[in-house]
Amino acid sequence: MPDHANVFMAFLPRSRTPRVLLAAGLAGMVLASICFFGVGRWLVVEDPLAKARAIAVLSGSMPLRAKEAAKLYREGYAPEIWLTHSQEPGETLAAMNIPFAGEDYYNVRVLVHEGVPQGAIHVLEPPIVNTADEMNAIAATLQRKKDGAVILVTTKAHTRRVRLLWRKIGSSRGSAIVRAASDDAFDPRRWWRNTGDALDVVREVLGLMNAWAGQPLRPGQ
Repeated sequence: MPDHANVFMAFLPRSRTPRVLLAAGLAGMVLASICFFGVGRWLVVEDPLAKARAIAVLSGSMPLRAKEAAKLYREGYAPEIWLTHSQEPGETLAAMNIPFAGEDYYNVRVLVHEGVPQGAIHVLEPPIVNTADEMNAIAATLQRKKDGAVILVTTKAHTRRVRLLWRKIGSSRGSAIVRAASDDAFDPRRWWRNTGDALDVVREVLGLMNAWAGQPLRPGQ
């Protein structure tokens, strides 16, 4: 049976075939360029600020996210700050009898340094491995409180994935306001000029693809 592409090409006038291929190639290049240069801006999304039950600091980028949470607390957006705590590398080090102070330990100290009372800071259970686990822990805590919303504080490139995962995992248990740390140096318009920004973009695009697919890829052990 003849190949469909060959059949199509056979019906095209020979003089037009190169022009059609060239036009298709140029169109593909233009589309790829738009995606490449626009993906940084597309990743960054934020919701309007409003009063909430708590401000949740997502794991990573210490102390940037904690400092933003402290600023929002001082501005009166919520009476509590929630921290998640990572399962690793604490468990691996504990098996080696090596003490480890987790990220939440230092985030608490950053928050206190920035003027947040110790009594307003709460570390959530259970331990988390990834952002999906964080959404579960935060949503479960918000559901138990039975009121209000939560402000999710993260970094710029991470905001779209956080919003998507909350809609998939946490939206039935409460509402969330996604905010990025205002001091985050990520440059969405020129992300390819900086290795850190480029790695953030690649990681977030792959993370979004995994989230859209229903989280088939799990963290390695």
